Amino acid sequence: MADDDALLTTDIAVVGAGGAGLYAALTAATAGASVALVSATPLAQTASYWAQGGIAAALAIEDSPERHLADTEAAGRDAVRRSAGDVLVSEAAARVADLERLGVRFDSDRQGVLALGLEGGHSVRRVVHAGGSATGRRIVRQLSALAVDREAITVIEGARATSAWTHDGRCVGILLEDGRAIRARATILATGGAAALWSRTTNPPGSLGIGMSLAHAAGAQLADLEFLQFHPTAVIGVRGREGFLVSEAIRGEGATLHGPDGQRFVEELAPRDKVARTIFQLLAETGATSVGLDMTDVDPARFPNVVAALADAGLDPTRERIPVSPASHYMMGGIVTDLDGRSTLPGLYAVGETACTGLHGANRLASNSLSECFVFGARAAKAGLDEPETLGGGSQPPAPPPLAHPSRATQEALWRDAGILRTREGLERLLEDPHPLARLIAACALKRQESRGAHQRAEFPEVDPGLDHRHAIVGDGMEPRLELWH
Repeated sequence: MADDDALLTTDIAVVGAGGAGLYAALTAATAGASVALVSATPLAQTASYWAQGGIAAALAIEDSPERHLADTEAAGRDAVRRSAGDVLVSEAAARVADLERLGVRFDSDRQGVLALGLEGGHSVRRVVHAGGSATGRRIVRQLSALAVDREAITVIEGARATSAWTHDGRCVGILLEDGRAIRARATILATGGAAALWSRTTNPPGSLGIGMSLAHAAGAQLADLEFLQFHPTAVIGVRGREGFLVSEAIRGEGATLHGPDGQRFVEELAPRDKVARTIFQLLAETGATSVGLDMTDVDPARFPNVVAALADAGLDPTRERIPVSPASHYMMGGIVTDLDGRSTLPGLYAVGETACTGLHGANRLASNSLSECFVFGARAAKAGLDEPETLGGGSQPPAPPPLAHPSRATQEALWRDAGILRTREGLERLLEDPHPLARLIAACALKRQESRGAHQRAEFPEVDPGLDHRHAIVGDGMEPRLELWH
C-alpha cells in the first residue's frame, strides 16, 4: 500500500480518530477498502473519549423516530434540515445495535434491557450510556482496539493534517504537518469541532477547527459558524478542573441548579441554549461567578467518573453543591456536506462535529452528536468507495503549508466578542483578528441579525421568522450568504 516512507496510497484516508473517524474507518475496512487513519493524539485520547453524554436513539416502546425528530427540530429552533434529521432518527437504532455487535457494552438492567436516560430537550427516555457518564471512553477504547487489529487499517498516530491535497479541482488526499502525505480516493475529515478556540471551554486543547480551516482553504464551503453551543454546567473556579463538564444526564437523574440565593431558578431539562442563557443572565445580574449544581440526591454509582474527577479536585458532590457556569462546548456549524458526508469539494468528506449537514440547527439536542458520528460516519465511508480509483495529483505531493494556531488573545477575544451574548461592536472587532477561522465566525454572526438558539445578538433580541431554515454559508470570500435548506 505504501509507495515510500513519505507517501502512502490508500482507498480511504480518515483524519481524526474519535467516534466518527474510527467508525468510518472500520466501516470502510469491513467493505474491503484499505484505510489510513490519522490521529493527532494517541488512540483513545480524542475529544470523543471525554464525551459524557450518550447516544440518542428511538429504542423505547413509547418512542419513535418521528418523536425523536420532533424533539430534534424543537431544540434546533426552526433551523434543522429535515432531511438530515430524518436520516439520523431512522438509522440511529441500527448503529447502536452495530456497536453492540462490535463489543461495546451499554448500560442495561438485570434482564439485559438497555437502560435509557433522559436529557435536556428529550420528551422521553432515549439516551443509551456506557458506564454512566463514561460513554465516549468506552466506545472509543473498543473501536480503537478493533482498528488496531484490522490489517486493512494503517494507524498513523501523533500526526496532524495541515492541508488537503488537491489536483484539478478535487481532493486527492491529505498533507501532514511532518511532511508526509496520503493519497486517497476519498478523504474523510473527522477532526472534531472548534470550541477550544474560546478561552473557556469543555473541550480538549486540540479542538481548534483545524479540519474546517483546511477544508475552507482548499475551497470547500462552511456553514453555521455562528451557532456555538455553550454547555450550562462546566466547573468553574476549581484548580485542575476548570471547564470540566458535568454531564446533562446527571440533571436527567434529578440534579438541580441553584442561584447565589440558594433558590432554583431554571427548568433544568430545558434545551441547553435556554439553560445556559438563563445562568448567564443570572450571573450578570448578581455579579456572582457561578451557580450551584446540587447532585446530592443522585446515586454516585451511576456516574463514577464524574464523582471521581470532582473528588480529585477536592469536591464532594454527595455533600456539597458544585460551582458551575457555561462554557463553549459544541459547534453546530462546520464543513457543508450532503447526507453522505460529501463536501462541496469533490473527493473531500466530513463527518461528526467537523461537518454541517444542518442536523443540529441553531441548538443541538443533547446526545444527538454521538448518534451523528456513527450514522454519518458509516454513510461517508460507503459513499467514499464510489469515488474514482484513478487518482491525479502527480507523483509527488506539494509541500504542506504551516498550520494557523490561535493565540491566547484570539481565544479571549472569541469568549468576549462571540460569547453567549454578541454585539455588533464586538463582532466587528473580531473581524480584525489574525486567526482566519475567528474572522469567519464573526462574519457569520454579523450576518445573522436575530437571536436564535445558541446565537444571541444584543441588537436583535428576537427570532426573525424570515430566517427560519436559512443558513450562513461561507465560500471563497469572507462575506457569508444566507441560504434556504429544505
